[in-house]
Amino acid sequence: MRPSESAHRLHEMISKAIQDHKITREEYDLILHIATEDGHIDPQEQALLAQLQDMLENKMVRFVPK
Repeated sequence: MRPSESAHRLHEMISKAIQDHKITREEYDLILHIATEDGHIDPQEQALLAQLQDMLENKMVRFVPK
């Protein structure tokens, strides 16, 4: 199955957060919006969101002010 357009956009945003080791609340909200904009979270999107959540919980990616 080919990844959806939103999965591709999620991958780009999450990859940026991983590389920077930081994310703003606005970026996080945008990631959630992208994941839910089509009314369905596909398996690729679920995996990306889970990866980001794990990295936030392990402090590998941190929330920062704008």
